[in-house]
Amino acid sequence: MFNLSKKMLLSLAPNHYDINFVAVFSVVFIFLVSKAWRRVTSGKNDIPGRLGLPYLGETISFLSATNSTKGCYDFVRLRRLWYGKWFKTRMFGKIHVFVPNPEGARMVFANDFVHFNKGYVKSMADAVGRKSLLCVPHESHKRIRGLLSDPFSMNSLSKFVKKFDKMLCERLKNLEEGGKSFVVLEFSMKLTFDAMCNMLMSITEESLLRDIERDCTSVSNAMLSIPFMIPGTRYYKGIKARERLMETFREIISRRRSGKESPEDFLQSMLQRDSYPSSEKLDDSEIMDNLLTLIVAGQTTTAAAMMWSVKFLDENREAQDKLREEQLSITRSKPEGASLALEDLNSMSYGSKVVKETLRMSNVLLWFPRVALNDCKIEGFEIKKGWHVNIDATCIHYDPDLYKDPRQFDPSRFDEMQKPYSFIAFGSGPRTCLGMNMAKVTMLVFLHRLTSGYKWTVDDLDVCLEKKAHIPRLRNGCPITLKPI
Repeated sequence: MFNLSKKMLLSLAPNHYDINFVAVFSVVFIFLVSKAWRRVTSGKNDIPGRLGLPYLGETISFLSATNSTKGCYDFVRLRRLWYGKWFKTRMFGKIHVFVPNPEGARMVFANDFVHFNKGYVKSMADAVGRKSLLCVPHESHKRIRGLLSDPFSMNSLSKFVKKFDKMLCERLKNLEEGGKSFVVLEFSMKLTFDAMCNMLMSITEESLLRDIERDCTSVSNAMLSIPFMIPGTRYYKGIKARERLMETFREIISRRRSGKESPEDFLQSMLQRDSYPSSEKLDDSEIMDNLLTLIVAGQTTTAAAMMWSVKFLDENREAQDKLREEQLSITRSKPEGASLALEDLNSMSYGSKVVKETLRMSNVLLWFPRVALNDCKIEGFEIKKGWHVNIDATCIHYDPDLYKDPRQFDPSRFDEMQKPYSFIAFGSGPRTCLGMNMAKVTMLVFLHRLTSGYKWTVDDLDVCLEKKAHIPRLRNGCPITLKPI
């Protein structure tokens, strides 16, 4: 009797497989309903993404990507796979939206100071200074930018080209005579740093240059870090290095004002405005913050681009040969041993395309950050006041709808006019990179002397990126050995 009752009960109860089916069905049903509910309640214009915990958000994931050999952009790349081209996240206490197309870029760049202002994470603003051109509000930006423009005028660039060319030739000759492999990134970092310090402050003393360079490197390393003053951290080291640099700059300014030094350079041109109205001059803190900004920004971005140009040209011999042919024709048209002039650079048609293609592929500025000043919409997506909006140059530059075979190095693609806002290596609008022309001439001089005087072999083909760098750079720095033509 008992066995019969047990069988009857078991026949009435669902079997093990039925229970599993119901459980799985329930989970899937709840997931779909909750997803549909989120879509209804959030609205069709809500940007997908994950904000995580207040303040922390996905900061740890971002720093983890930064600390990997794939680089910090791997954080963005993964989220695009999960959410699509448009996504939002939370980092360093702020909500960030990544803008992936030229239409969105145009909306943001064209409305700088109207709906958007420059937006950097706290560690970056602390490193370069609150009165840096990168960080100041609208009311100060126009004045400071205008006063900083002198080193980048055509007259100043003409002088710079000759000095830089002479410095480069001497250093390449020394490397050739040594006959040893050298690291392009290290070479270009030191070269561009020394050139910037010479142009801005007439500093040529080797020991002082190296002291300033070490501190500038610490400042650069602190730009993407958690902003807590804990001894031993990158942020702590960067802020301490900044304090030393400010003291060095103060001492130089003091000597200039006392009449002990008065070279013709950018700093002197600023100090000569001491008697001008406040609207027509920079105060000392503005001068010092922007000296640091110009040095760090000018060195790190241009040096990285020079390194990438060597790598890309090594991998594309057809482009290298075509560039060499153009550069040799310029060499043959000048007296032997003559320095390059700005006019020579203007005739480097293919060289200019090599520079543009290098900047498109290397993306030394991965994205351009802005902060929304008001609630607004971009491409139909709702942006809240205070959100950080990042114009994703990397996504735009690698979009196959804009560039055929975007991962192929092809300078000739710039034979044709590009779609507006599809090439934004220097940004756009009122905040277009102030040093754009200097970066171009620096790279052209470098490419001229390298390809017209030498061939080279890359001694390490490792493509892993340097860890903890806010600018994509090869971990090995691209070591090469020169062979004179």
